[in-house]
Amino acid sequence: MPQLLNGRWVEDEVAASEMRDGAFHREPTRFRRWITVDGGPVGPRLLTPELRETTVETLPAEAGRYRLYVAKICPWASRTLIWRALEGLEEAISVVVANPELGPDGWSFLDPDGRTRDEVEGIDHLHQLYVKSDPGYSGKVSVPALWDTRTKTIVNNESADIVRMLDTAFDAFAAHPVDLFPAEQRDAIEEWNGRIYDRLNNGVYRAGFAKTQTAYEAAFDDVFATLDALEAHLTTRRFLVAERPLEADWRLFVTLVRFDAAYYGLFKCNLRRIADYPALSGWLRDLHQQPGVAATVSIDHIKRGYWSIRHLNPSGIVPKGPALDLDAPHGREGLG
Repeated sequence: MPQLLNGRWVEDEVAASEMRDGAFHREPTRFRRWITVDGGPVGPRLLTPELRETTVETLPAEAGRYRLYVAKICPWASRTLIWRALEGLEEAISVVVANPELGPDGWSFLDPDGRTRDEVEGIDHLHQLYVKSDPGYSGKVSVPALWDTRTKTIVNNESADIVRMLDTAFDAFAAHPVDLFPAEQRDAIEEWNGRIYDRLNNGVYRAGFAKTQTAYEAAFDDVFATLDALEAHLTTRRFLVAERPLEADWRLFVTLVRFDAAYYGLFKCNLRRIADYPALSGWLRDLHQQPGVAATVSIDHIKRGYWSIRHLNPSGIVPKGPALDLDAPHGREGLG
């Protein structure tokens, strides 16, 4: 992926900082401020694990102040779109959606006529937002980015943090607030998050971006061992943790909804499709049919975006298939 180097845009297949010995290692996100109800301290149990031993700068939740920059191709950005929809925060937090294709300038907000869709900051490409926040920034330029329109800086670009903020800080502005990280299930949720993140959420990227056969096969094996375990678990349970979908379910959903259209072919995760797993495919349809979720998913953006990664697909040809029917009956109503 292209990246910034001391505020200057440079082009690389994958940021050099994310490759070690032929294996892909996702670079940590760098903007990690937090939003609370009143700008006061955040409870340490709400913080994602890597922040719990740090001092986190906080800002108050306000309707209309914050803006999400996202791409519907990206699973991490899609987490934030799902939380925004589930909570009913469309009126409180605005969104700018990037074009699905990653061009030489990275994430773009330009329409075909050359006009930007970002009427607030007027940027053409996401890297310009990063430089506005930090003129000397070096590193990857990723979505989602939660922008503060008042201080003109990125608050946070870590999706795991952003969804917790949307879940806890903005209830006063939510049309239908929902608790996706309830106190009584937090340990179980974080256990599932830990099991799924490296081996599956990021495991597909480790397979797709691997530069050696050994690194690819290790990632491939992690992906399918995890999918097999999830299939066994979800054969007798409707959701991962509770009787309704919680944070861990949605963090899994964003990977599985992309799997057959992108990861199976382009990332060479081709042992089995999600369609070949009866429980997982039913679970996937179940979550996709939850109120408001389908509007956050674009299979067209997913296919056009992933298959535009030129070092993986030099021809740029986007496959016509697969045919996915995410609205078909899921048949999981009777499970516990």
